[in-house]
Amino acid sequence: MTATRPSEFSRPATSVLARLPQHDATQLTRGGNQALIVLDEQIYQLRITRAGKLILTK
Repeated sequence: MTATRPSEFSRPATSVLARLPQHDATQLTRGGNQALIVLDEQIYQLRITRAGKLILTK
């Protein structure tokens, strides 16, 4: 069986996932539904949809 939900993933302390930075999307958007992210002078828009999905656009 393949894990399909975050709660179904095992997260041992030495896994790659445990070493990656984690950011809460609602904190990035300060409780709203949009945030701007800058990378190499390019601006991207992060949006949380009504369905709770994330969309990142340039």
